[in-house]
Amino acid sequence: MDLSNLKPSIGSVKNRKRIARGQASGGTTAGRGHKGQKSRSGYSKKIGFEGGQMPLQRRVPKFGFFSPNRKVFSPLNLGRIQKLVEEKKIKGKLDFDTMINLGLIKKNEKVKILSDGNFDSKIEIFAHKFSKTSVRIIEEKGGKINIIS
Repeated sequence: MDLSNLKPSIGSVKNRKRIARGQASGGTTAGRGHKGQKSRSGYSKKIGFEGGQMPLQRRVPKFGFFSPNRKVFSPLNLGRIQKLVEEKKIKGKLDFDTMINLGLIKKNEKVKILSDGNFDSKIEIFAHKFSKTSVRIIEEKGGKINIIS
């Protein structure tokens, strides 16, 4: 064995370029190229930046008006309520806590009862809002409506 036969042990030599370590690493640019914004430290590209081209969100036309103060209601149809009554999950009254427990709504949502579907139960319903036809249908069947404020 002499100096011409020596080799480093397996795994001790990493086969990668050590960037930003002076001239011996292959140059002083650290793999970033020459000059320009991307070669500087502290560079960060803004989200949606397209190299000076007009960004997509500014090219696409916008329509309408969205009120920041709008009130959003989760719809609940009378047909769905009737189905739950038939499955014996609702007895006598349907209040806000029961709706949450049955998974009909989430706890921070407001509910509007709509008249879609067949309904023929005498039941007391608590909700934030009712459509005119749903009020008529519920009261015709002998039920009661209670508006939650």
